[in-house]
Amino acid sequence: MAPAVRQLSPAATARLLGDWRAGGPAYLALADALRAAVLSGSLPPLTRVPSERELAAALRVSRTTTSGAYARLRELGFLVSRVGSGTVTTLPRGAGAAPGRLPVAAGDAPTDSPGAAPTEAPVDLAQATPSATSALHDAYAAALEVLPGYLGTGGYAHLGIEPLRAAIADRYTARGVPTTPEQILVTTGAQQAISVLTHAFVGLGETAVVESPTYFHALEPARRLGGRVVGVPVGDVETLASAVRRARPRLVYLVPDFHNPTGATMSAETRAAVRDLADRTGVTVVGDETLTDLALDPGAEVPAPFAGDGASPHVVTIGSASKSFWGGVRVGWVRADPQVVRRLARVRQSADIATPVLEQLAVVELLRRADEILPGRVAELRARRDLLVGLVRDALPGWQVPVPAGGLCLWADLGRPLAQALAAAAVPHGVLVTPGPAFTPDGSSRDRVRLTFTREPDQLAAAVPRLARAWAQVASGR
Repeated sequence: MAPAVRQLSPAATARLLGDWRAGGPAYLALADALRAAVLSGSLPPLTRVPSERELAAALRVSRTTTSGAYARLRELGFLVSRVGSGTVTTLPRGAGAAPGRLPVAAGDAPTDSPGAAPTEAPVDLAQATPSATSALHDAYAAALEVLPGYLGTGGYAHLGIEPLRAAIADRYTARGVPTTPEQILVTTGAQQAISVLTHAFVGLGETAVVESPTYFHALEPARRLGGRVVGVPVGDVETLASAVRRARPRLVYLVPDFHNPTGATMSAETRAAVRDLADRTGVTVVGDETLTDLALDPGAEVPAPFAGDGASPHVVTIGSASKSFWGGVRVGWVRADPQVVRRLARVRQSADIATPVLEQLAVVELLRRADEILPGRVAELRARRDLLVGLVRDALPGWQVPVPAGGLCLWADLGRPLAQALAAAAVPHGVLVTPGPAFTPDGSSRDRVRLTFTREPDQLAAAVPRLARAWAQVASGR
């Protein structure tokens, strides 16, 4: 049995399950709730679950109930137990990627949902990955024209090719954050930037602080390193400061602009307070600005960049071409103090040494034309956001659906803690969504689901009635 990469306490497991009791035998209801959590991604494979005795105490049920539930899940292939290793979640044999399914944690969020096959081609409202901008072909054509000038080199630019580092630095400077190329590290996507930062600052037994909820892939690197992840409410700088004092984290990760998944934008006052906190305590604070380009409402003001004047050595920002131009362009970057950049470059070389040159050259062209490309991208996403909001409000009037000012997703409030069950039930209806607990370190947000509006309008129109049917099934207890 592979080693567990995550462990849930009895209390966290109880919070994740929420109101799991339904009609029929209690052990079957508990087994169904745990299975739904695995299928929805909120209880990922290789998570060590509490012992039968511990979970029984946390849920205030008999050990017979938890024993029966675990036995049922082992029979179905969702749990594996070994003496000395405990009990961990797993996916049944044959439940990996298949036609019409997406693998766990592929891209923006976990979407694998083995079990009943969808009756229709699934519409993916889980992945926040827009289709490619029409300028992408021209950008790669321009990159191919320039590529021969690099063929005489070894092809490894550990920090990134100079034209791209300069283009990224110029873009920061134009936004009011004076930046030199020496402050830029090019990575293979923003996800790698998060991973490299975590490896550089968080070790076994050390702590990272994140917002709760937060970007799914910000949770895993620290856990895999044996670190501890502490969540604080989005935008609550007082609780953040308290967590920094109490937990003494090595790293803080925040999403200041069009927060993923809530859509919130951090105020200018909060940004300044966070920078002050970083300077006073010496903790490294990372601001993820991958969604900054996607302000959807005309005239909406985006606060000044997270880094402020860019002078603090404790404030790091990351960005990416993936959300602005296309998810298939795996180019991201880190802006940091030059000494931090060099440290990150050394850590990064254990992963992939360098980002492909052709992709970097294409992003140079995309950034050069960004002011021409992005208005069309934003208009397209605005129309899709408005369409999905209207469809969901009409079909599911009991839900609360705030309209985000930017970004790629809606954070819908179901009114009941049934997110995992909905995500699992939606699969055979032909729609994929991500439940709230997948975005939290403690399994909370059980009453929320994230719905992305990056699909084509006809797909959005097809998805919502399917989602409504799945919700009717779950809400009625069928």
